[in-house]
Amino acid sequence: MAATTSNDLICFTNCFLPQEDGGLIEKDLWIDERRGVILDAQRTFFLRKERPNTIIDLGGNILSPGFIDIQINGGFGFDFSVYEGDDQTYRDGLKLVAEKIVETGVTSLVPTIITQEKAFYPKLLNLLRPWSPPHAAHLLGWHAEGPFLQMSKRGAHSPALIIPASEGFKTFESIYSPENLAEAEDWLMSGDTLYDTVGVRIITAAPEVEGVMEAINEASKRGICFNIGHSMATTDIATAAVRNGARCITHLFNAMPQLHHRDPSIIGLLGASPYLSPSSSAFLPFPSAIISALNASISSLPITKDPLIDHISEAFDEIKTPPQTPMLLAEQAHKKFLLPTGNEPKKDLTTILFDRPFYEIIVDGIHSHPNSVRLAYSAHPDGCILITDAMKILDPHLKDGVHDWRDGRRFYKEGDKLYIEGTTTLAGSVVTLDKCVRNFVRYTGCSIGQAIVCATYNPARCLNIENKKGTLRAGADADLVVLDHQGDILSTWVKGKMVWARK
Repeated sequence: MAATTSNDLICFTNCFLPQEDGGLIEKDLWIDERRGVILDAQRTFFLRKERPNTIIDLGGNILSPGFIDIQINGGFGFDFSVYEGDDQTYRDGLKLVAEKIVETGVTSLVPTIITQEKAFYPKLLNLLRPWSPPHAAHLLGWHAEGPFLQMSKRGAHSPALIIPASEGFKTFESIYSPENLAEAEDWLMSGDTLYDTVGVRIITAAPEVEGVMEAINEASKRGICFNIGHSMATTDIATAAVRNGARCITHLFNAMPQLHHRDPSIIGLLGASPYLSPSSSAFLPFPSAIISALNASISSLPITKDPLIDHISEAFDEIKTPPQTPMLLAEQAHKKFLLPTGNEPKKDLTTILFDRPFYEIIVDGIHSHPNSVRLAYSAHPDGCILITDAMKILDPHLKDGVHDWRDGRRFYKEGDKLYIEGTTTLAGSVVTLDKCVRNFVRYTGCSIGQAIVCATYNPARCLNIENKKGTLRAGADADLVVLDHQGDILSTWVKGKMVWARK
């Protein structure tokens, strides 16, 4: 490595660059270290009439955009959902996670908070404004998972805190506070952020819960990414949610009905046609009456609690429901509310376009079987987003064995699995995003370049930040990760500066 001069230009050479289509090409990459951005090498050379004085030979390894984790509950001993009354302590916890997580290739993350006491939301969401601590990953904003969830798919979310949105978007404002739900530009400008700060907000809610469907469109118009999750939605409700503006599915396969061939529910959105099917198009716009009927029916579902799961992971189901449940409920609702009258206007189905949503998937081999991961990716590769959904005990250096947890209890770690000590009760996973990338290659048979797209470009596109994050486009932030062709992290760079390197 040559010594850096006042030139401020760095050229990475002898490296492979992942493309947005999943390919890898051997090509140099120029960055401006001072501004922390990626450059158009040709344009820079002709405008400035100079070449980079710092040349870094990467030895044939991969130079990727930094990974983006859009759903993570904590790490390194800190839980994003726990606020103990001291703002500085909470900020210190955020900074700790941001500093340490770069070892896993993550250069941007969206801290996720699960269902809270109502009074905590305004404070927590304000503390989770976009922030870039020095020499650390970017904290992009917040992901509020709850409290507008389906009770029967609540996972580890407290049942006492789950509520309906009785007044639609007004209820969302009363819970999260209007300031946190302001138009994207107003939200960013109201803080102490810089003019070019990248900031995102994500809400996960169940569209069949009272008032949620009506709130999706308004939230989306304000620049909030709306996710479907912890839900018993039928295919028609899920389709209507996407048509109203929902962009993503929270941890696919987990906390939702399983695939049924007559009504594939939320999972079935991955197989949707670019044009709405007759059954879907006939039901739009979606009447509130069917949602009320669905909620009324859920209370009569057979409930069987799995004795082997303690539901510490919020993504696991608290209550098991039969796969055919959404189909049966859809049929009941159809008979009650949606029988054709014969007077409906005929529609040309080829004119009703439908964009499939993005979907998150936890690739730890625990939350979803490898075959399920491959099935989802085969159906909709462009929508796949790798997440960890990791808990506060995430730490790649945590050794296998017994560790203290909380309330006098301890857990036993075995690889990426956690058990309550002395039991076979699963306590979730501590997988890192770089390992998810490696697992994804093995589970799906895709290339390392295609797996990288699912941890970089796809989440950036979902959040509408692909011009700044998750890409190697000129003008994007120089958040980079160097990895070998097996997916092991060698070094991590944030805004043009190396923040971690393997020793």
